[in-house]
Amino acid sequence: MNCKNTVPRSKIFNPLSETPVLHDLPRATSVEAFVKTARPAYPVHCMHPEKLRQAARMFVENFPGHTLYAIKSNPDPYVLEILHKAGIDHFDVASLGEVKQIRTMFPRAHLAFMNPVKSREAIRSAYFDYGVRDFVADTADEIHKIAEETNRAQDLLIVVRIAMPKGSAACQLTGKFGCTPDAGVDLLKLAASVASRTGLSFHVGSQTLSPASYADAIRKGGEVIRRAGVRPRVFDVGGGFPVSGLGMDVLPLTAYFAAIRAGISKLKLPKNCEIWAEPGRGLSGNGATLVVKVQLRKGDVLYINDGSYGNMFEVASMGWKNAVSLIRVPRKDQKAPSKKLVPFRFFGPTCDSIDYMAGPFMLPEDASEGDWIALEGMGAYTAASQSRFNGFYSDAKVEIVSSAPEKRTTQLKVVK
Repeated sequence: MNCKNTVPRSKIFNPLSETPVLHDLPRATSVEAFVKTARPAYPVHCMHPEKLRQAARMFVENFPGHTLYAIKSNPDPYVLEILHKAGIDHFDVASLGEVKQIRTMFPRAHLAFMNPVKSREAIRSAYFDYGVRDFVADTADEIHKIAEETNRAQDLLIVVRIAMPKGSAACQLTGKFGCTPDAGVDLLKLAASVASRTGLSFHVGSQTLSPASYADAIRKGGEVIRRAGVRPRVFDVGGGFPVSGLGMDVLPLTAYFAAIRAGISKLKLPKNCEIWAEPGRGLSGNGATLVVKVQLRKGDVLYINDGSYGNMFEVASMGWKNAVSLIRVPRKDQKAPSKKLVPFRFFGPTCDSIDYMAGPFMLPEDASEGDWIALEGMGAYTAASQSRFNGFYSDAKVEIVSSAPEKRTTQLKVVK
């Protein structure tokens, strides 16, 4: 969406809903039906509530422990409320802002501050103002900081995060956080000396494709615990659970849960040790389809109205090859889209050459200006990471509910 400086955002409209409310979104029976009815002029998140519920049920009913939603992947209150109602009542928070948001929405929810590097002010406020008792650390300095800022409280859980190799992940997450296994032994001992409860965590990497990565990490984590001689109250297998729609083959989540369950059974952990997971993408990733519009075609390149500075930051930086479909509203002398699919690349709407998504994205060979493109798997790290760079921004949403009648399908106002 191109927001001109002379037009206040409250006056900019999209052709779908008159009064969008986070928990009462305009509704359509399918993404295609929405596009053909509304013909949106700028990017729209098509929300799939049932897919969110299905993801929550999958973890609640099958993961052998507690599921902590990593809300950084998508902190939209609409998403949070659906997941919470579906049984997610533990949350991985990474900032004081996230602590405040979840505590306001769900006062009784369990919060764990899982950012390994926190400000003193955030630790202090999380503990004294919002009742957070669980903190993660990967250095001795951070453990001492937590103890000092909580006045050496006697009800702390300090979870030590160890680093893991990339393995089968699309993106490794060990460059910034996580200590070596040797350091983890010493840190667990230190944590046990200042906190009433200790735990161990790791992250095998984003969009992990093989359950064996979890099995290997669990084995290594168990060895750190054995060497430290502590009795952990938490064993946290982190996130990294993959979703479909990003251009790679993904096994059912039950295969990952089975590998985790088998690995945990070999560790002989204390009976009161809780098993945690921190899915972000695994819960929210398939919860939205992003609809964008083609503004120009140059050969195999489509210029679209969203990009790497907007909702497609991860598509660009991670090289996702999202499953896509083309939606065409028939115009004079224009045929239905070709059935032959060919690879395309995308450029976003900003005046910046790095606003580029390499793909390839397989679309009909006659894709052209005026067509819409629906990208799957756009529920995580999309709206949460978009900026207002160059004046382009859209947070418009519509709810896709195939079994319910459509409502308010005349205008869609961009949500502030």
